[in-house]
Amino acid sequence: MTTMTHTSTIAAKSLSLPNAFLRLEGLTVFIAAILLYASQSGSAVAFILLLLVPDVSMIGYKVNIRVGSMVYNLVHTYALPALLVGLALAFNVPVLLQIAFIWFAHIGMDRTVGYGLKYATNFKDTHLQRV
Repeated sequence: MTTMTHTSTIAAKSLSLPNAFLRLEGLTVFIAAILLYASQSGSAVAFILLLLVPDVSMIGYKVNIRVGSMVYNLVHTYALPALLVGLALAFNVPVLLQIAFIWFAHIGMDRTVGYGLKYATNFKDTHLQRV
C-alpha cells in the first residue's frame, strides 16, 4: 500500500458520521456567507484580504495554551459575527455586515477542513479531530 493510499484510508476511517455532518455544516456556512457577501456587492479583494484575519487570534498561544485556546475559540464561534450582523442591521452599517459575512466564511471554511474549537490540552486537539 502506498503512503498516499494508507493516509487516505486512515483519514476515511477517522471521519465519523457526526464529524462529516459538522464539516458539511461548515461548508454550508462557508457557501452561504460567500453568497450573502456577494449579495452586498462586497469587494472580492477585501474578502480575500480579510478571510484569514480571524487566525490572528492564535497570538493568544504566545501567553499560554489556556489563554490561546480561549481567545481562539472566542473568535472562532458564530456568536461574535452574529452579534456583528445584529449591530450592522440595527445601525445600518453595510461594511459591518460585510465583515460579519467574511468572518462567518472563515469559520465555515475552518470547519469544512476539520479545524474545530481548541481544547486547552494541545493546539492540535479540536472538537472535530486531532489536527
